[in-house]
Amino acid sequence: MIERLQGVRRDVLAGGLVVVLVVLAVAGCLWWNPGRQLGPRAFAGAGPRFGEWPILGTFLPHAGPATATTVLIGLAVVLYGPGLAGRLPWRYALASAYAAAVAWTCSLALIDGWQLGIAGRLTTSAEYLTEVPGITDIGRMLRTFSSRILDFQPDSWTTHVSGHPPAATLVFVWLDRIGLGGGAAAGIVCILAGALTAIAVPVTISALGRRDLARAALPFLVLFPGAVWVGVSADGLFAGVTATGIALLALGATGRLAWAAAAGVVLGFGIFLSYGLVLMGAIALAVVVHTRRWAALALALAGAAVVVGVFAAAGFWWLDGYHLVVERYHQGIADLRPYSYWVWADLACLALATGPVLGPGLRRTAWRTGLGAVIAGAVVAVAASDLSGLSKAEVERIWLPFAVWLVAAAAFLPQRSHRWWLAAQAATALAVNSLVVTNW
Repeated sequence: MIERLQGVRRDVLAGGLVVVLVVLAVAGCLWWNPGRQLGPRAFAGAGPRFGEWPILGTFLPHAGPATATTVLIGLAVVLYGPGLAGRLPWRYALASAYAAAVAWTCSLALIDGWQLGIAGRLTTSAEYLTEVPGITDIGRMLRTFSSRILDFQPDSWTTHVSGHPPAATLVFVWLDRIGLGGGAAAGIVCILAGALTAIAVPVTISALGRRDLARAALPFLVLFPGAVWVGVSADGLFAGVTATGIALLALGATGRLAWAAAAGVVLGFGIFLSYGLVLMGAIALAVVVHTRRWAALALALAGAAVVVGVFAAAGFWWLDGYHLVVERYHQGIADLRPYSYWVWADLACLALATGPVLGPGLRRTAWRTGLGAVIAGAVVAVAASDLSGLSKAEVERIWLPFAVWLVAAAAFLPQRSHRWWLAAQAATALAVNSLVVTNW
């Protein structure tokens, strides 16, 4: 009994440290701000709309009809999620988790209203949809893509298009071509794709030999606080795509090798969605090292090489784009954001996406398990991205593909504490979405 109580205290302390990190980041944002004005120009390159928050958004407490539905969904998952995840047949448990994740993400987004929360999110001047009407020839777009990355030229791409490889934009072009144009359709697609993490992560854990941990992780993946940014940002879509790729790799490394080739294609496509997603290789490598099935790695690399080859043949070379994006990064507000602050404040932004369960989850992680291996891969990916200095701020959405794997560490917590931690996760998401009007 004493040992159990000590474990609970340590878990609460670990969760508390996550909260303290966020508080320090908010205080630090004010401290480093020249003139102590609200709206730290040194960190966002803009004015008061950024408030005291290290995350990108406007401090504006608000509520709406969806606030009630969000509370009800959160309460239902807290009360019934762990039990249902443990006893439903596996397929039904996964399907239920996906449906609940979609409902949770949509409800959070709708707190801001339909237009601001979903339909208009991807239609602002910096977003992908701005460029879609002008792309009438996909082949020409790919051939000339790199030449339009740098800023301060007449035909420079908008911020998000220039900051990502062309596949990110192509997704929305393809949606438009099949009749799903506009912000509403794009937003819904991002939510539906992002919610795939609630299936892909547990499938990976199960394939690596621990279905019990996969079931335990399900409700935490449903009430993922990062759902605030999954609905709606393209990074939510990126998280769903890459998580699916890792799940396919795990299936290939523990079963039919053909899945590994498919995983390579999906993950290869992923690095053309965002340059930073090349760091998903750390999670993929963790899967292969844990299973020791090197043929799966070879097939995955072959599948990824096919994707790289297709884009190269079409006229876009990934390394050229990457080097130009680094140059554009320094053309913008990045140099105004001090590395000495963001190298640790980024972790506070990540903590808001993962919730306080991150602390006790990592403390309890059994690193020798398959789940422990992929969590370690995610930690490596975050550390590399953070220390590079190429992810200063906005990581609450940029790191969503890594965050979903860190949240799964909650599966290691004692089952009797799951409802309390789920309540804390739901409260984190609701608080962020209700206190801040986020930009993504």
